[in-house]
Amino acid sequence: MLRTTLLFTLTALAEILGCYLPWLILKQGKPIWLLIPAAVSLALFAWLLTLHPSAAGRTYAAYGGVYIAVALAWLWLVDGVAPTRWDLVGACVALLGMAIIAFQPQH
Repeated sequence: MLRTTLLFTLTALAEILGCYLPWLILKQGKPIWLLIPAAVSLALFAWLLTLHPSAAGRTYAAYGGVYIAVALAWLWLVDGVAPTRWDLVGACVALLGMAIIAFQPQH
C-alpha cells in the first residue's frame, strides 16, 4: 500500500510540475527555457504511470484521487493559498475512492 501511494504521489508531482512550468511562462512571463524541464517532467509522469501494476484504466482512475490531494498540497505549499475545509473534505473523498479502486481484493 505504501509503495502504491508513494508511486501515485510521485506521478502527481511530475504531472503538476510539468504543467505548472508552462503556466508560469504564460501567466507570469517566466523564461521560455522552462519548457525543457516541463517536458522532462511530463515524460517522467508518463513513465511513472507505466510502473503501476494495474490495468491502465484502473490506474488512471485511482491516480485521480491522489492527484487531487497532491494538487491541493501544491496550492498550499507553492501557491501559498490555504485549502478550505471543503477542499480537504473533497480530497478525503477522492482518496477514499482511490483506496477502494487501488486496494480492492485481488482474485
